[in-house]
Amino acid sequence: MSISSKQKHELTKFVKELQEYRGRHTELVTVYVPSGYDINKIVAHLSQEQGTASNIKSTSTRKNVQDALEKMIQHLRLYKMTPKNGLAAFSGNVAEREGQSDVKVWSIEPPVDLNLRLYRCDKQFVLEPLMDMMEVKEVFGLVVMDRRECSIAFLKGKTIVPLAHETSNVPGKTRAGGQSSARYMRLREDAAKDFYKKVAEMIKDNFFEVKDLKGIIVGGPGPSKYELVEKHDYITNELKKKIIGIKDISYTDNFGLQELVDKSEDLLANEAVVDEKRLMGRFFELLNTDADMVAYGKEHVWQSIEKGAADILLISESVDDKIIEDFETLCEQFGTNVEIISTETREGKQLHDMGQYGAILRYKLTY
Repeated sequence: MSISSKQKHELTKFVKELQEYRGRHTELVTVYVPSGYDINKIVAHLSQEQGTASNIKSTSTRKNVQDALEKMIQHLRLYKMTPKNGLAAFSGNVAEREGQSDVKVWSIEPPVDLNLRLYRCDKQFVLEPLMDMMEVKEVFGLVVMDRRECSIAFLKGKTIVPLAHETSNVPGKTRAGGQSSARYMRLREDAAKDFYKKVAEMIKDNFFEVKDLKGIIVGGPGPSKYELVEKHDYITNELKKKIIGIKDISYTDNFGLQELVDKSEDLLANEAVVDEKRLMGRFFELLNTDADMVAYGKEHVWQSIEKGAADILLISESVDDKIIEDFETLCEQFGTNVEIISTETREGKQLHDMGQYGAILRYKLTY
């Protein structure tokens, strides 16, 4: 399951904060509660660990571990049951000077199911399971081609990752002098078949061993894409079963890869990239057709929120975390939805280039 840009941003911010802390000894407590697990059992386990911690020889380490466990237990008791996706909780003495006490506790419900149960005392918090959630694992294969050229890429989250590009030796439609029309057509068809075989080999080389490949989408102008997929056995059966759609598009280069994603909303309906593209598409359409229904630029957007006119805030993930927090706080006061836009899509880059801030309004503003 993909996580949204906003979820990724919140998780990144959370992880960054905890990465800053280091214990002087193994006294920082990490607890992961898997989804569906009884949180009361975790509390009981931590209570037992409090007793075990009394055996720690170092007075300061013993006190810090026991205090961290007590803080954690008090915090977990606030939950009547484990949150839907599980819970990650952290506690420890984070005072800058040795001998001082500043025991804090943090917790977060992950954006996807947590399947790990863990208790650990260490010099640093165990954050790898949360960091792993931010990594996009599921990918789609993209193929754009005609008889002239082919480009292959991954769609990983919201990012198109080009993998390979190949041009063909198929002669043009105009035959050279001295050759019969039939012979020239045979030459063209033989060259096209050779190119289709080469494209199929490229697809196999790049996609066959990809464990998390969700599907392959093929696009291009004209009938070549159908000849590749449906005629003969150019593509192995295992990969042919992975093809989830064939789309008519105009280009076969990197722009064609972008066009293929744009034309595949129906196939990518549950992917975060489509939601972001649709939202940004709405913003840019209003900007072109009814510009008074949008705002852009930091000051203009802030004012539109303060006046209660902003329905949706679009803010680039490249904006400083503190500024994003200020906007989120303001938006809460006026019921404005916040969408953090990645810089990985074409539309996200456009928002970044036009100042990083945008808003879709509820009504037109007068200044």
